[in-house]
Amino acid sequence: MNLDLSAFAHRRILVVGDLMLDEYLRGRVERISPEAPVPVVRLEETEVRPGGAANAARNLAALGAEVAVAGVVGADEEGRRLLSALDALAIERSAVLVDPGRPTVRKTRVLAGAQQLLRIDREEPQGLPPLLARSLLEGAKARIDRADAVLLSDYGKGVAAASLCAELARLARERGRPCVADPKGREFTKYAGFTVITPNRAEASLASGIEAQDEQGLLAAGARLLDAAGVDHVLVTCGADGMVLFSHGFAPRRFPTRGRPVFDVTGAGDTAAAALTLALAAGFPLPVAVEIANAAAGIVVGKVGAAAVTREELALELGEKAEPGARKRKSLQALAAICGELRRQGKRVVFTNGCFDLLHAGHVRLLSASRALGDVLVVAVDDDASVRALKGPGRPVIGAEQRVRMIAALDSVDYVLVFATGELEAVISALRPEVLTKGGDYAEKPVVGRSLVESWGGRVVLVPLEGELSSTRLIEKIRNP
Repeated sequence: MNLDLSAFAHRRILVVGDLMLDEYLRGRVERISPEAPVPVVRLEETEVRPGGAANAARNLAALGAEVAVAGVVGADEEGRRLLSALDALAIERSAVLVDPGRPTVRKTRVLAGAQQLLRIDREEPQGLPPLLARSLLEGAKARIDRADAVLLSDYGKGVAAASLCAELARLARERGRPCVADPKGREFTKYAGFTVITPNRAEASLASGIEAQDEQGLLAAGARLLDAAGVDHVLVTCGADGMVLFSHGFAPRRFPTRGRPVFDVTGAGDTAAAALTLALAAGFPLPVAVEIANAAAGIVVGKVGAAAVTREELALELGEKAEPGARKRKSLQALAAICGELRRQGKRVVFTNGCFDLLHAGHVRLLSASRALGDVLVVAVDDDASVRALKGPGRPVIGAEQRVRMIAALDSVDYVLVFATGELEAVISALRPEVLTKGGDYAEKPVVGRSLVESWGGRVVLVPLEGELSSTRLIEKIRNP
């Protein structure tokens, strides 16, 4: 499915709900404690990110929307850090209220590599005092006229009271705006009037009173919620099983996921609800908006922690069927972020580079052997000007775009980027691979980037050549048989 996502740009979305601060303590486990049978984590990194409704807002901002948030934080350090994080993302937060009587919700996750060992929740769920609830509603109402859609992110912490939900639904309908709720709890009638609600399978089971783990139960639970909740549509998210859309007058429609590695499902519901809301605001029909949300959720489960999906990532994912391997091609900025995430997951990144002008069996061997040295292989391909400077007039015989497509089509390759003459060290420095590989013919040649890789503890591996294969010899043989 090839979709023009440029319509996402500058769409204005109002997010209302429970704001949280997500904290990640990352480290390495090397032994078991002598005090108790628990792992000892040697702390290496601490990171905070917007969580809950703030994570949904973060995803919207990453997709190009203009986002305003309405919610409540405490008068504490966590609240100040959360507001600073929203400011850094250019998310408008003047409707975020400070309540000295409640702490900011904080979820602390302890991770070793990609494995989450423990989560600690600091929270005091409670309804808002009447005066604060009125102020929150007034702040939301003042921003609905400027919004193209509304997203309610309900985590059951007390912000999304029934009165607030009813007023948001009424105001959105009066203005013809899509209104999406990511729901929580047993009582879904408070979302009556919303365009779509997006419970996961467990939430659908709880709210409907029907066990939804098998196909029959899922269909029964979705149908009951559609009848009882008073909404236009129910979209049940089912993790690896995709999504199922329930709409009045239509049979349930299933949206399967694409197979891909799952590292962490944290925040996947926020991402799906955000992408769905933005797609509806941009004018996409609901089934297409669900496809977009499904693709976005599929991307984010490949990252660690509550993460965001960019418009570039989503466009590549949606266009993958039309262009095999398209999602493997990345910009340097995107790849630097991906490699950083992979390192936090404990993954080993392998890097190699070359012209690859007339791909042959020696190249395939180099790339296959390189991939075997780690978990992810990144290949940097010289642009046409670089090849011309290295190989002389008449080269390349195959343009960079076609060379990238061929490299990306190989199963051994995970990511591809194009670089220009003189940029190689900057590329390596940005990606910080653990392993740098070159062909065995570099035994007597300097390897660009060797000192960089070795400076952070990495290594350079020279892969033995296969016979006398070389692109230059093959091209000469073709030209002069």
